[in-house]
Amino acid sequence: MKFTDPILILGAGSIGERHIAILQKLSYNNIWVYRQRNLPFLTIEQDTVSIFTDLSKIKLINPFAAIICTPTSQHLEQALFCVERNIPVLVEKPLSGNLAGLEELKRSVLRNKTYVQVAYMLRYHPYFQRIKTTIDSGDLGKLVSIQSNWSEYLPDWHPYENYRESYASRKELGGGAALTLSHDIDLLNWLAHSPVENWHTRKNYTAMPEIDVESAADISIHYKNGVTAKCHLDFHSRTAKRWYRFVFEEGYMDVDYLKSELTTCFRRTISTESLVEFDRNQLYTAQILNFFAQIEDKNVVKNALKFIQESETILSICQ
Repeated sequence: MKFTDPILILGAGSIGERHIAILQKLSYNNIWVYRQRNLPFLTIEQDTVSIFTDLSKIKLINPFAAIICTPTSQHLEQALFCVERNIPVLVEKPLSGNLAGLEELKRSVLRNKTYVQVAYMLRYHPYFQRIKTTIDSGDLGKLVSIQSNWSEYLPDWHPYENYRESYASRKELGGGAALTLSHDIDLLNWLAHSPVENWHTRKNYTAMPEIDVESAADISIHYKNGVTAKCHLDFHSRTAKRWYRFVFEEGYMDVDYLKSELTTCFRRTISTESLVEFDRNQLYTAQILNFFAQIEDKNVVKNALKFIQESETILSICQ
């Protein structure tokens, strides 16, 4: 592909605009945006992209790839629509709001030999990349357990809209804390580097009774290699908190995500480091570049099916 080749963005809410801005910074200048409501952009200059509202026009655009940024309930249908037309697709998390239709997507990937990737961008964070290297090298011994906590306040996410009407608050759009914040479930599964053996998920509906989905979930996971994990997710906490602890035989590694700090303990020797001027867009940029590279990989079908299977596990945990 070239910078002048057309690329498709489906949906242009906050995450869609972020992807557009990153593509433009990477010098991609032939960006087509599918919109259902066609509201004014908040951060993007309208005349820098091409807008269309009829999906049948895709065959005329002939994009080399698509990025799906619509509400969760539309992800799977649109991913299948793209794969059936041999368009590689990066789907914002989660892949779907439920398990229905995943087998059809797998068959379509096999039939069309087209790539699908789910946008869990935490995998590209330098600290989690470092932790993965430590796990693989065994420098702190074997990984024993993982704990994570992600707490935020949903009404603060998009002050310009009524949070009760957002996809995160509505069951029919695939909302709920577990699915909306499933980045952490993917991260734990990815770093445990082992199939999930069993799990237990408890959901809390008491803190925000005005919405019809859970505002919190507590998840315990046991992996086949013996690693255990506990994951807390909520979007009802007034004070934001986001941290991770990885316990090894010889020490631990802690990440304070909001402070961009990594603490490493090896046999009682503790060191802490910080990322200077860290920008979340670095994660999205690395993810898009990896997506483009994977499109050209000879194992495109195998890699796509792996992403779908990983998402199937996440969706099962979130039910």
